[in-house]
Amino acid sequence: MTRDDAPRSGVATDGGPEGEPAEVPDQRRDEESATAGLTTAPLDGDEDTAEGGRADGERAAGAAVPGSFAGTRAPGVGGALSWVARELLGWGRWFWRQLTSMRVALLLLLLLALASIPGSLIPQERSDVTVAADFRQRNPGLSEFYDRFQLFDVYSSIWFSAIYILLFISLIGCIVPRTWQFIGQLRGRPPRAPRRLDRMPAYTTWRTTAPPEEVLAAARQRLRRRRFRTDVADTPGREGQVAAEKGYLREAGNLLFHVALIVMLVAFAAGQLYHSEGGKLVVQGSGFTNALPQYDDFSSGQLYDVDELERFGFTLDEFHYAYSRDSVDIGTPTEFRADVTYWTDDGTEESSSIEVNEPLRVGDAKVRLLGHGYAPVVTVTDAEGNTAFSGPVPFLPQDNGFTSTGVIKVSDYVGPDGEHDQLGFQGFFNPTYNIDEVRGPHSTFPEPDYPVLTLNAFHGDLGISSGIPQNVYQLDTEDMEQLTDESGDLFRFDLLPGESVELPEGRGTLTFEEFENWATFQIATREGTSWALYGSMAAIAGLVGSLFLQRRRVWVRARTEADGLTVVEMASLGRTESARIPEELAALAADLQPDAPMERPAERDGAADASNEAPEGDDAEGDDAERDASGTDATGTDATEDDDAGAAPDAPDARKPDSPPAEGAR
Repeated sequence: MTRDDAPRSGVATDGGPEGEPAEVPDQRRDEESATAGLTTAPLDGDEDTAEGGRADGERAAGAAVPGSFAGTRAPGVGGALSWVARELLGWGRWFWRQLTSMRVALLLLLLLALASIPGSLIPQERSDVTVAADFRQRNPGLSEFYDRFQLFDVYSSIWFSAIYILLFISLIGCIVPRTWQFIGQLRGRPPRAPRRLDRMPAYTTWRTTAPPEEVLAAARQRLRRRRFRTDVADTPGREGQVAAEKGYLREAGNLLFHVALIVMLVAFAAGQLYHSEGGKLVVQGSGFTNALPQYDDFSSGQLYDVDELERFGFTLDEFHYAYSRDSVDIGTPTEFRADVTYWTDDGTEESSSIEVNEPLRVGDAKVRLLGHGYAPVVTVTDAEGNTAFSGPVPFLPQDNGFTSTGVIKVSDYVGPDGEHDQLGFQGFFNPTYNIDEVRGPHSTFPEPDYPVLTLNAFHGDLGISSGIPQNVYQLDTEDMEQLTDESGDLFRFDLLPGESVELPEGRGTLTFEEFENWATFQIATREGTSWALYGSMAAIAGLVGSLFLQRRRVWVRARTEADGLTVVEMASLGRTESARIPEELAALAADLQPDAPMERPAERDGAADASNEAPEGDDAEGDDAERDASGTDATGTDATEDDDAGAAPDAPDARKPDSPPAEGAR
């Protein structure tokens, strides 16, 4: 929100010579009327305090309280209560004016930006519970400090919500009164011209033989052609004039910008309160149904009902990928596409493709493609030869070469002694296998040029029967024992697709059948995203309008002199100083020349010396009416000094109506 100072009218405020008023009251009112309404921004001092605006008679009785809003406190209990009420009301008004001021609004915007930084740096429990829990485990002391200030849940914290709500109220408190004031300006007429047009920042004048009525009609026509709002005034005792105004879209753009900010704030708030977001890893050939138990991780807004999840599902038919082999950008994905078949609750089934930044839209839900990896297909048989486990196991990439780690858990297993046991395998899957002394087994390229599965084996209690949730990608070996080979060394093996290995002590076999592709998807439903987009576009449009459009006023006055010629005066005033104001006025004056051609005065004897002398005859009547016997003009300012100070070198003098108008607006 802006708080622009109202433009000065250009009327001198310094006092004149001793004993003379600084300004004629009617003229002052004219000047103030000319500049009024150029902005709807609130000004300092719009509302006086109760003490300053109170009449002297009201302070006559009672005790004065310096520095208070309530002013004088009358005696008695009633006076004290009345004083307290006025004081509270004064403080309330003061707080409201501060809250809706530009300084506080900018401060709140800065605080909101600063408050968002911890939410980006510190793990948020609503977005990633696992990472936040791991941070708590590794930093217990710091986590206690973060909990005290709600830094694990920044966007739902009390202090962040307070900043958000105060900014919201500040914007509304600024927009509502300015909107009504702007509507009133649209319904009103352009203000009448001030008495002294030559005091405006841009001014020109000339004499013509065209009647005043024709001059004003032509001026109004040309102003309307330039999209000015015009009004014709012919006040008794004054000359005919045309008042015009343009640039209302500047204030409209300003208001649009602030309204768009409110729309964006509401949209973001709705998105936080009414949203659901979850992730799911799907192996090629498998599917997903949009139900809460199907998610690997899930978070939602405080007002979101999980029963409102969009009813649909999909199957990952095939995943297409390709990686660059150029030396410059080796390993960079060049193709990343998931072909899926999805269905809705009405039985409709369709095929589609999901690519990066091209999500699948089903109702209000969006399915985005996030990542890719490999899932080795493993078959484990027990000591009795029965299949204890068979299926794909996703391994998670750890680097750009897709060195992937994973865990295989076999819970339904019978050992060599015929007793129930459990097996666990952990290790690496490297699509392009390599090994060295520093890194050990690792992959050098994402595509499966030389796929190798490297594992070691454990037996014992996996801990999955304890009822405590476990990470499927981690193996808890606290209650397990690692298998060893015949020589007593730790049992570790490497397998290519199609190869098998015998487990020690007759515990069965493990076969690496093949590998499948998997993809991770994000399924999100969020309210207000379209409104946030429209609000941001409207904010940009409003900002452009408020920055590049200019509010300005133009006045054209025409009067008939005693010699029968018409004196035409034109002046322009903008909300802010700009070189476009005099240029536009000069163009308007030049455009008006065909209908009001300038009348060149006849040569006079001694023109070089007479130009500095006082005008003679009827032409001096206008100036004589505004000068008194002491040689000052109507404002109390010395006429000669005012002429020298107010005119630019190439501008026509307001008191020399014969000066040419073109290039004459200053």
